[in-house]
Amino acid sequence: MRQHFRCFNSSPQVIRLTVLLYVRYPLSSRQVEDLLFERGVDKCHEIVRFWWRLCGPLFAAEIRKRCLQHR
Repeated sequence: MRQHFRCFNSSPQVIRLTVLLYVRYPLSSRQVEDLLFERGVDKCHEIVRFWWRLCGPLFAAEIRKRCLQHR
């Protein structure tokens, strides 16, 4: 999974938190941007949408894989 994050300037934890906030809670990309800014992460709302489109399916596949292994 780490090889997917090589091209980003942010850590995988920040990307994962961003996608989690955007998908899990009924927040807009601008609201996620504001929440990240309060935590000291200065990212644009467009990067939130970009990360969601690019990394969202990767995270979903990882969650499905863990659920299948857990059974």
